[in-house]
Amino acid sequence: MRSALTVADPFDLLHPAVQHHVVNSLGWRELRPLQAATIEPILAGEHVVATAPTAGGKTESAVLPLLSRMLAGDWRGLTVLYVCPLRALLNNLHERLDRYCTLVGRRAGLWHGDIGQPERRRLLADPPDLLLTTPESLESMLVSRGVDHRRWFVNVRSVVVDEVHAFAGDDRGWHLLAVLQRITRLAGREVQRIGLSATLGNPAELLAWLTPGCGRRAVVVSPPAESGTLAPEVTVDFVGSLANAGIVISRMHRGEKRLVFVDSRARAEQLALALRELGVKTFVSHGSLGAGERRAAEQAFRDERDCVIVATSTLELGIDVGDLDRVIQVDAPPSVAAFLQRLGRSGRRAGTQRTALVLATDDDALLRACAVLLRWAEGYVEPIVPPAAPYHLVAQQLLALSLQEAGVGRRVWTEWLGDPFVLGVDAGGRVGVITDHLVAMAFLSEDGGILGVGEAAEASLGRQHFMELLSVFTSAPMFSVRHGRNEIGLVPDETLTARPAGLSGGGAHALVLAGRSWAVLDVDWQRRVVQVEPTDA
Repeated sequence: MRSALTVADPFDLLHPAVQHHVVNSLGWRELRPLQAATIEPILAGEHVVATAPTAGGKTESAVLPLLSRMLAGDWRGLTVLYVCPLRALLNNLHERLDRYCTLVGRRAGLWHGDIGQPERRRLLADPPDLLLTTPESLESMLVSRGVDHRRWFVNVRSVVVDEVHAFAGDDRGWHLLAVLQRITRLAGREVQRIGLSATLGNPAELLAWLTPGCGRRAVVVSPPAESGTLAPEVTVDFVGSLANAGIVISRMHRGEKRLVFVDSRARAEQLALALRELGVKTFVSHGSLGAGERRAAEQAFRDERDCVIVATSTLELGIDVGDLDRVIQVDAPPSVAAFLQRLGRSGRRAGTQRTALVLATDDDALLRACAVLLRWAEGYVEPIVPPAAPYHLVAQQLLALSLQEAGVGRRVWTEWLGDPFVLGVDAGGRVGVITDHLVAMAFLSEDGGILGVGEAAEASLGRQHFMELLSVFTSAPMFSVRHGRNEIGLVPDETLTARPAGLSGGGAHALVLAGRSWAVLDVDWQRRVVQVEPTDA
C-alpha cells in the first residue's frame, strides 16, 4: 500500500520500514505539521527544539525520524535516550514508544526510581535501543558500581528532552545539562539534542541553553497551527468559594469527562471530597498520592465518561487520561504557559473544540485570571529563564564525578562539563573556590592532585549509596499514609501535629487523602508511617 502523501513530502525521507508501518500498522493517512517539519533536520543530525500545541504529535515528531536514523545507520546498543521530568509521564509513554520500536525490530526500555533491580539487571544484560528515563536516574547510572557506565553509554547518539520547558526554568535543567555533558564525553561524539515543548515564549534562547558548546547546526521547528482548527471557547465565572465551585461543577456539563485544575494538593482533596458528597464520580491526581493510587485513578478516569478528575499541575504535562470534554480551572492559572498546557488537554478528538471554564473563588483570583487570559488572547507566552549561577551544582557534580571515576584530577575534572562550562560562566568562575571549600570541609579528600570522596561526605551522604547526593533536589520529610499494606500517599508533619489520646506517639484524628476521609489509627514517628482506615468523619 502506498502512502497518500506526495513524493515531495518529507515523509519520503523516512526509512522504508518506518514509512510502511506509519501507513499500514498505525493507519495514519498523513503526518501532523510538526511531525513533517522535524524529519529533515533530525535526519541530518541537527539539534532541534520543536514546539506545537498540546496533542500536536511532538513525541512522534522526534521518535519517527530517530528510528529512521537508527535503521539507516544500523545503530546498535543503547543509542537514544528519552528524558522526561515525571515518572508518570515515562510510564505513560513507554507502551507507545515500545510499540513504535517493536514495529521496526527494535526495543524501548524504562528506567526510573520505581523500576526494580531484576528489571534493571535485565536491561544492563541486553540494552534496549531507546531508554526512557529521568536526569536523576541517568546520574545514578553514571555513579553506580553495578553499571559499567563506559560500556552502557558508549553508543548514545541522540537524546530527546520531553517537556523541556519544565526543566529549563529551575535547577533540574542545569543538572540535566551537566549529566548530558558527561554522557557526551563517554560516548566520544557530539550527541544530538532534541527538545520538545508545547509552550515556549523564547524558543531560540532555550535552544541555545540546551546546546552549549555544540558544533552542529541547531534549529527551532515551530510550524503554523493546523488549518481548520476551531478557536478555543473560554469562559470565566465568579463563584465566591471552593464549596460553590464544587456545586457548579456538579451541576454543569453532566455526562461529560471533566478535568479540574486547582492550585494546591490540599484544595484538590477538599474539592474532590465535596464533589463526591454531591454524588459526582470523582478521582484525584497529585504528587503526594502513592504511585499505585495515582495510576489507578488515572486509569479509571480514562475508562469512564461521566466523571471528574481533580488535579494539580501533575496532569498539566502530556500524561494520557483519554479524551476530555472539558477543562475547568479553579482560580487563576499560574501563567499563560500553564493555561495553554491545560487548555490543550481538551478538544483532542477530530472536529472537537478546546474548551475551558475558569471559576474564581474570590475577587483577587478573578482579577488574576482575567489578566492571564488577556495576555493569552494577545498571543503572549512567558519566556523561560534558567536560574542564575548554580554554585551548589558545581559542588554536587564534583562529588558525583569523584564517585563516578573513583577519583578525578583537580585540574582536569571540569573537562567533563564542557568548554564553555556547562553550568554557566559565573559558576565556572567559582570552581576553584568551591573545590578548596569541599577539601577544607573534608567532603573531598586530595592525594597528589586527585580528588576523592572525603570522610565528611561518606558520613553525611553515604547512606543508601549516596542517593541524597544523586537526587540533588530534596523536599521536606513526609509521612507515608497506609491502609494495611497499601500506600495511599504522603502527608507533611504539620498534618499530624494534633496528638489526641489513644494514639501511640500521637497523631491527627482524621485526614483527607485521595479524595476520601481516613481515621488515623497509629503514627510511627520514627519510621514516619501513619496507619489509617476509611471513615465518614
